[in-house]
Amino acid sequence: MLVPPSSWRSWLACGVGVFGPAAGALAQEPVQAPAPVVELSPEVVPSAGEVVLPGAPGAAPAAPCATCPPPANVFKNAPPSRPLPRPGNFAVPPTGPGIYTLLDALSGAAPSPPPKYPYPRNGGMAQSFFDSDFRYLDDPKNKETDYADGLKRMRLGENWLLSNGGELRSRQMSEYNSRAGQVDNNFNLSRARTYLDLLYKDQFRFFVEMNASYSVNQDLPSLASDESGVDIQNLFVDIKTFDYQGKPVYVRLGRQELVLGSQRLVSTLDWVNTRRTFQGVRAFRTGEKWDFDAFWLQVVVPQANKLDSGDNNQNFVGGWFTYRPKKGTTLDLFSLTLDNTNDVTQQGIQRSPFTVNTTGARYAGDSNGFLYDFEGGFQVGRRGTQDVEAGFATAGAGYHWKETPLSPTLWFYYDYASGDSNPGVGHYNTFNQLYPFGHYYLGWADIVGRQNIHDISVQHTIYPTRWLTVYAAYHRFFLDSSRDALYNIAGNAIRRDATGRAGNDVGREFDIITNVHVSKHVDLLAGYSYLFGGKFLKNTGAADSSTAFVQMSYRW
Repeated sequence: MLVPPSSWRSWLACGVGVFGPAAGALAQEPVQAPAPVVELSPEVVPSAGEVVLPGAPGAAPAAPCATCPPPANVFKNAPPSRPLPRPGNFAVPPTGPGIYTLLDALSGAAPSPPPKYPYPRNGGMAQSFFDSDFRYLDDPKNKETDYADGLKRMRLGENWLLSNGGELRSRQMSEYNSRAGQVDNNFNLSRARTYLDLLYKDQFRFFVEMNASYSVNQDLPSLASDESGVDIQNLFVDIKTFDYQGKPVYVRLGRQELVLGSQRLVSTLDWVNTRRTFQGVRAFRTGEKWDFDAFWLQVVVPQANKLDSGDNNQNFVGGWFTYRPKKGTTLDLFSLTLDNTNDVTQQGIQRSPFTVNTTGARYAGDSNGFLYDFEGGFQVGRRGTQDVEAGFATAGAGYHWKETPLSPTLWFYYDYASGDSNPGVGHYNTFNQLYPFGHYYLGWADIVGRQNIHDISVQHTIYPTRWLTVYAAYHRFFLDSSRDALYNIAGNAIRRDATGRAGNDVGREFDIITNVHVSKHVDLLAGYSYLFGGKFLKNTGAADSSTAFVQMSYRW
């Protein structure tokens, strides 16, 4: 059979698109299947002057339609990914042409623009895999290629799209006086994640992500988040319901991670070995100017020896609205209700059952190098037989020296979360931190959480090169109420003097963190934190504590 050269080119482009997008720009350009080619036998060859209808044996190929519109890209807006909201104390990384990985620096590669590759250029990944946007691979003019491109946006016919990816991560930890106690703890945390993402146009999505997390050599009992074995991290379907102001509204059903705003209240908590996830239903819209989320979810509790399941006693319902009046500026408005019917008492304080509603706002952004971040809210409800009246507030101001070597960013912050001056009597005033990324905000030693606390901090980030990040911070911690407890990063009461005579001086913490962006896929993260215990910690039997770690991660 003879095949015209144009058909060879069409089939080649189609094959490259499915099996090897890294080979070139044709990799992601949708193509139409070639017309069938018919080999003519002598008896059907038309005689001179015979009229042959288009499409009949022996007919010449039909001329292309000059006025027909190009075929629609049914995946132009799929999947419904959302960029990670800007967190607090954000740094401003270098931009413009340069060397963005250590491997490029060692190989002498030419400077290039910032990579479009959607995974972050550091060892932490607060966003979810399902919000990673690889649509740039569809651009026929795209020149950024990678050996893993062939696993992304694989066309299955005209209307289906399949993607795969994942992560391998290992972290060695060394904790001195671990968990504000007097026992050292040296151990390893490792995890593997992989996902499969299937789309039908922009109408339907099926996403599944598996997680396997393990802990070895712990000198203390493992935390619940340290180890869950092989389990389901995400398992949901997205259904497009309608368009509102030109943007689709989706309903997501199933197990799903959730990131909202600054992550001070709701986060995937990437630092822990088993990321936080929920199950339930969420409706969401994402646009250039504004986003909206409404949800009813139950947190999933990690369990090492069996499949994780949602906690039916914790129901989390809320609405979150984000408005971006201009580039770099964000306004968040939110109302979140958590109903927890579990019966929990810690350090002589009844923690739950409770029902609390948290209503608040955030305004953050930058202007001509000046950085700002303000967030706060009040909390009302019931805890046991007591009315809840609590709140939190954050105020941050900083500056970024754009034209200065090292691209430095400096922040000054004050964080406050209310405590209860007389636990068990009258109104209950201890703020409930919900499901936060406290590790990022209140010291990497993980001793202090956003409850009954004052924190005054200075935080500084520099980029000696585009592939190296150095972060340093100083925190000064005080209890809001000396008769209330010190709550750790997970929100558990860990130290308390009910008389208040231990004082409210928790201590001072120093953190230094470095990140080497080895390649698009590999990051090396290392850090050291030291908490000098104040009067309160020393008088309640605790001592100075420190944490050192080295982490390697690989994502594809």
